[in-house]
Parts: sequence; structure tokens; C-alpha cells
Amino acid sequence: MTLTKKIKHKAHLLGFELVGVAPVEPVPELSFYKEWIEAGYAGKMEYLARNPDKRTDVREVVAEAKSVVVCALIYHTRHPLSTEQNDPGRGWISRYAWGDDYHNVIQEKLYELIDFIKAESPDEVISRLYVDTGPVVDRVFAKYAGIGWFGKNTCIINQQKGSWFFLGEIITNLELDYDSTVPDRCGTCNRCIEACPTDAILEPYVLDSRLCISYLTIELRDEIPVELREPMGNHIFGCDICQDVCPWNHRAAATDKPAFQPREGLLNPDLEEIAKLSIEEFREKFRQSPVKRAKYAGFLRNVAVAMGNSGNSKFLSVLEELSEHEEPLVSGHAKWAVEKIHGVEENNLLANTQREESLST
Repeated sequence: MTLTKKIKHKAHLLGFELVGVAPVEPVPELSFYKEWIEAGYAGKMEYLARNPDKRTDVREVVAEAKSVVVCALIYHTRHPLSTEQNDPGRGWISRYAWGDDYHNVIQEKLYELIDFIKAESPDEVISRLYVDTGPVVDRVFAKYAGIGWFGKNTCIINQQKGSWFFLGEIITNLELDYDSTVPDRCGTCNRCIEACPTDAILEPYVLDSRLCISYLTIELRDEIPVELREPMGNHIFGCDICQDVCPWNHRAAATDKPAFQPREGLLNPDLEEIAKLSIEEFREKFRQSPVKRAKYAGFLRNVAVAMGNSGNSKFLSVLEELSEHEEPLVSGHAKWAVEKIHGVEENNLLANTQREESLST
């Protein structure tokens, strides 16, 4: 076997479902990245605007870079989709965050793959790995490594596996055998665009993060814009809607890996229960979990919004408590939720009154 085939074989043995190799060369998508940043679509994710040269040319990261080995690990598990849940008293955590932190899982495998490459290569190996942790636009290299095409929701979609997978890459000085890109198979389908509650997908392949529920519940550290709170529904960490409705995910591959199975209480969690978590309980419950990225105050903020959107008066006592929270971020959103529920009650009362009057006449 050639070195490239050996690398791919080893990657599969390590548990990666997809692996490909992209050349290091200028591509149009990396130029668009700068335009996307300049348009303000990154919101308050300032780190995405840092080191723009590194993000558009990996040779700024590894000067000798010639190849990028891209590996994909499926996290989709055999559990219902968010679009199949209809209990407003329960929250939704994106399925990628049900289990362990994917950074740790993938990094461990990539380090092992680098050791293998060094042992098998007759030449000196210079390499660096990333798992969504550095100045590398991994989706672009995934496309040019043949992993899949850019979906209209901006996710990488694979014809056989769907789009529920994590990406990790090894940048290396080795000149390997390169894979070809695959055709865009989204066609005329616009389901992801039509299904987005906040209209975050401005047009095919262009996402405004500032409107995205994942950004609002994870990356945004400030108040959630009032006009976007109601469309968030019961989402408390991330969002799966644009992937849930994608036809290519209807028969998506699933994994049995223990690391990505739902931890107890994270699959459609009870809102009242998690709203009562102390900071110590939050840290313990989400130890080595992606959810910790939202921070304690941000998480409670999200839970308060979800409870408000439920319209259920049973949450009022918990929300009244959160309204007195020492963190303004929490108390402010809790007060909004209280008003939202009272508004629902008043509307229901008015509707009942009008119905009774109509029946009596």
C-alpha cells in the first residue's frame, strides 16, 4: 500500500468513518471567509477574525504544509430528532453535545494517527492537528478532501453518511495522494432554509451567525435580542433543525460509540430540573461535556427563555426565583419569561371569555 492508503486504513481502524486528503492550495471558499467576516456574520465571535492570514492559508500555520488529512467521526445516535419532540416543558440540547467533549475524543485518535504516520514515513514528518480549535477552516478542507459537499445550511454533507459528524485534520509536509471533490447534491431543495426559525440562512450557503440559535445559546455572552427569543422555542444549547429536515439525514449513519451516547438527563431534559442546578451541580453534570461552553449564567439564560416560550404557568415559581438571580443575564431573561407566560395566560383568558360570550349568544 502507498503511504496514503496506509494512513486511511489506520484512520478507519481508529474509528473514523470517513477520511480524505486535500492539497494545500488557494481555493475560492477561503477567500469568501474574509468577506463573511467583513459582513459581520461572525457576530461577537472575535476569535474568528483573528489571524485571517492563517485561516486562509495553512502555510501560515505549518510553513512546509503540502497536505491536509481530514478525518470525520459520526456522532449521530439512534434517538428521536428535535423535530419529533413536542413537549414544551422539556428543553433541547443539540445531539452533538449529549455525550463527551468531541475535542478530547478526536484529538486522542489524531495523535495516534500522527505517531503512525511518523513510523511509516521514510521522510521527516512535520505536522500539526486541529479539532475545531485553531485557525483552520476545516469544512473547506473537508470539501476538497472529498468528505462531502457544502450543504445550503453550510454543513458538510456526505451522500452515504449524512452530515452528523465531527471533523479533525492533520496538516503535514508530506505530499500525499489527493482526493477529488464530490458533486453538490442539494439540488433545488431548500428545506433547511425554510425550516430555520430565525431565518439565519440568508441564502443558500450563507449563514448569519448572529441569527443562528446555536450562536445565540452557545457563543453569545450577552442578552439575546428580544425579537429572537420566541423563535428559539425550547432550545437551550445548540440547534439541530437544519440537519433534522435534511433529506440526506433521513437514513444517516449512526454510531454506537459510548462517548457520544446521551448522558443521563441530557436527551430532551426537564426544564424545571435543570433550572434548579447550582453552579457546582452544573459543573459536575457537564464535566467534560460541550455544554460547559455556554457557561453557567448563559445556560440558565437559555433555560429561562425556553420556560417562557413554553407558556406553562407551572414554571412561574422557578422563574420568579431566577428573576432574583445575582447575574443580570439570568434575572433579566427570567423576568422576560415571567411576562411572556402572564401574557399567554391573559390571552387564554380573553379567548375563553370570548368563546363563552359567543356560545351564550
